[in-house]
Amino acid sequence: MNHSHPFRRLGALALIAVATVALTTACSDDDQEDAPAGNAAAAAAGGPQPKTIEGAKAAAQTVFDRFSGGDFAGAWDMYTAAGKQAITKADYIKLNTACSRKGLAIQLSSARMEGADKAVVIAKQLVAAQSYTMVYEGDSWKLEPAREGLALYAKGADRAIAAQKKAGTCANA
Repeated sequence: MNHSHPFRRLGALALIAVATVALTTACSDDDQEDAPAGNAAAAAAGGPQPKTIEGAKAAAQTVFDRFSGGDFAGAWDMYTAAGKQAITKADYIKLNTACSRKGLAIQLSSARMEGADKAVVIAKQLVAAQSYTMVYEGDSWKLEPAREGLALYAKGADRAIAAQKKAGTCANA
């Protein structure tokens, strides 16, 4: 009996073809599907962030995630130049390590553009909501500290911690 039946050869060839397609698909760069498009791709590659409401929201959520996760140095890095001039990175870390509510997620609830270079975002932590201003500065969105924050930062870390403890706003007091 001849074991070289034409249907077996066809079946074997079909199996080899399916295996080849599966192998080449599995070895292809699947990350292309997940890669950001357009300006988002440029931002991910270190280029400018998109100057859109979506870009502002993404940057705001990143700074909120860093802050609530306890990455205060990373949050400070996303401050505007004026914010960075108001408090050193070391003092910002010291103040927030002593007094912030880390571990509680901050979720963006809404946002709107205010001109071409500014966005106002609303974020919630637990049941409290607050507005924040994002400013497009140096090809990326940066968090602009509120006046109250700037006034607190002007005191320096030790006096700011003491002031927050006295006011009852230091979470770890």
